[in-house]
Amino acid sequence: MSALNIPEQCGVILLPDCTLFPHGGLPLHIFEPRYRKMLADAIEGDCLFAVAKLLGDETADPGDCTAPTGTIGLIRASHEQADGTSHLLLHGVIRVKFLEWHFDKPYPFASIEPLITHFEPVTQAPAAMSTLRGAVEDAIRPLAPEVKEAVMGLLNRADEPGILTDIVSQQFVHDPEVRQRILEIDSAGARIPLICDYLRKVSHG
Repeated sequence: MSALNIPEQCGVILLPDCTLFPHGGLPLHIFEPRYRKMLADAIEGDCLFAVAKLLGDETADPGDCTAPTGTIGLIRASHEQADGTSHLLLHGVIRVKFLEWHFDKPYPFASIEPLITHFEPVTQAPAAMSTLRGAVEDAIRPLAPEVKEAVMGLLNRADEPGILTDIVSQQFVHDPEVRQRILEIDSAGARIPLICDYLRKVSHG
């Protein structure tokens, strides 16, 4: 992320019940003409566009129908089909706030502001991360040993609470409303109890 220059404006794909987290991957099938144009512009430029969650039916002004916080992502791979549609993989980079929507493009286009995750106090970060890893370990207890080992190996590579909360949320939180709530919380410490509570409820039916 540090090597990327986050633009002040970018194209935005509006999707129902879809929340992308930083460090997560989102496969997309781009077929609408407006988003095909957005993808072409992104590939010609910085290969970045954002994902915003639709809160209801789409309206002429995206500000009236989308969540205020989304994620800007980097196009990691894109394959255009013979019919002009494309399959791509978008990699989440950083949370963004949608400041203003513009109407000079054939696709949703917004001014954005990066949102930085914080954790305080820093001295409690190891304990908080251990708590979250423990909640995941409890949730995946019924899985095969090799699967559990792979999952925990992935989580153990996360070296800060913000990254860990995003990885866990992307992979294990499936409720669209809870995902969006977590995305909109800038404190990693405040995310952890919410994620742990969700995992506990899901694992206990």
